[in-house]
Amino acid sequence: MERTLFWRRIDEVGLERLELSVTEAGIEAVGTVLGLDAGGFRVEHRWSLAPDWRTRTLVVERSGAVGRVRLRIERDGDGWRVDDVRRPDLDGADEPDLSVTPFCNTLPIRRLPTRRGAASTLDTCWIDADEMAVVRSRQQYVRRGARAVRYIDLGAAAGFEADLEVDGDGLVVRYEHLFERVSPGPVTP
Repeated sequence: MERTLFWRRIDEVGLERLELSVTEAGIEAVGTVLGLDAGGFRVEHRWSLAPDWRTRTLVVERSGAVGRVRLRIERDGDGWRVDDVRRPDLDGADEPDLSVTPFCNTLPIRRLPTRRGAASTLDTCWIDADEMAVVRSRQQYVRRGARAVRYIDLGAAAGFEADLEVDGDGLVVRYEHLFERVSPGPVTP
């Protein structure tokens, strides 16, 4: 499966383009986020996932008015390495969660049971794309319907909740307060 997805920000001016490639060997996703906050910025993120949609590596690069910052997160057994440094504080965290993209919500949503009311609480390696800092954070997903999920932040942004609408592949269509998927215009010769 090859897909190109676009999301626009609802709460501020911003747009993301994500190229997704799913093969038997695994999943590759490459996204570019553009925003006008803080003098304008670009965040590029490259995900390498196992066939079960678990992150192997994530590389994030932010460039803007304050310069360029890059970080690499890599699964290391039950833990994580950030820029080649073992981070014991992230041991047991399930997935990275990058603040500027709804793509990362797909990973826990795909593992959420389809039964209405099913819930999953997990720890993440939360990446604040403004600060490019990685901290452990807890969140919960609750199935509301076949294509409806409630997100509840129990960690870094405790108290934040949002309804997410997803497609049949678990990719976000609409993320209340933050993102909505859009279609590009037609190609004209």
